[in-house]
Amino acid sequence: MAREKIRIKLRGYDHELVESSIRKIVESATETRAKISGPIPLPTQRRVYTVLRSPHIDKRSMEHFERRIHTRLLDIKEPTSETINSLMDIELPTGIDIEIKL
Repeated sequence: MAREKIRIKLRGYDHELVESSIRKIVESATETRAKISGPIPLPTQRRVYTVLRSPHIDKRSMEHFERRIHTRLLDIKEPTSETINSLMDIELPTGIDIEIKL
């Protein structure tokens, strides 16, 4: 039973892991002759945390920490059951969050 479209959204802190995961998904989808739209790089979410170095003596001295979340979007159009089975067998590295919508 073929679906109209599968939308895959990958998130991760390391952009190299996100890119390698997208490459694995694209390779498995092209082997099953599915049409692919993307990958589309979405804006990187940047979160900065400010922490006081010493809460008692020098309150003007602060440290800044940053966390970046890299996001990629991929659409698979006209997938077959073979495409869905190959997507289920892909091993993704830890630290990658995947969201699949049918």
